[in-house]
Amino acid sequence: DIPATVAGDWRLTVGGCVDEPLSFGLTELRAMGRRTIRVTLECAGNGRATLQPRPISQPWLQEAVGTAEWTGVLLADLLRSAGLREDAVDVVFTGADHGVERGVEQDYQRGLSVAEAIDSGAIVAWEMNGAPLPPQHGYPLRLVVPGWYGMASVKWLRSIEVIDHPFDGYQNAVAYVLRQTPDDPGRPVTRIEPRALLVPPGFPDFMSRHRFVAAGTVPLFGRAWSGWAPIERVEVSTDAGVVDSSSA
Repeated sequence: DIPATVAGDWRLTVGGCVDEPLSFGLTELRAMGRRTIRVTLECAGNGRATLQPRPISQPWLQEAVGTAEWTGVLLADLLRSAGLREDAVDVVFTGADHGVERGVEQDYQRGLSVAEAIDSGAIVAWEMNGAPLPPQHGYPLRLVVPGWYGMASVKWLRSIEVIDHPFDGYQNAVAYVLRQTPDDPGRPVTRIEPRALLVPPGFPDFMSRHRFVAAGTVPLFGRAWSGWAPIERVEVSTDAGVVDSSSA
């Protein structure tokens, strides 16, 4: 569920393996400075409805992706203000959303290594596109981690805890893992893989979804993105097998 939250009494705590545990209200966070970043967020399950067998969860096709401008304070500044101890290993982020998944009652929690938390450029955001975060986007505070799938950008953020061991919570160790077989330990989902979406040219047949275009040159438009590195080129193939490579 989207939790009921009130910005006026919201507190974000920073604790664990730090020199000085801290607690921030929104006014105190805003006083630390503002950083606005443009970030594309994509659900780790984007496109899962096309997989066979289809995984259990929201049957996304290609619509679980979007770009916005997020404003907040650098996560690295919050961690440095608390002072990281030498035994710090991972940073755990806890949201206010609570529920049961596969029999496990839990708060939503994700972890990053200390290096990832500091070097990723992540921010604790209170604005989206110049306005307060909408409830479904994490009002009043959320984490935004550039380049990572959306599961890392914890919404309704209420605590940041630095721990002295790798985080093995459910949403890190069990969920968001890519497996080829049921007994495959899998590999964790992390950064967004190179991906592209094309604006379909022409117009569709309602039942078959086959598309019709006028004869002649047809301009193609789309977007490409990646969490690993900037896009250098995009390749487009046609039914005839011709590949056109265009610079980004």
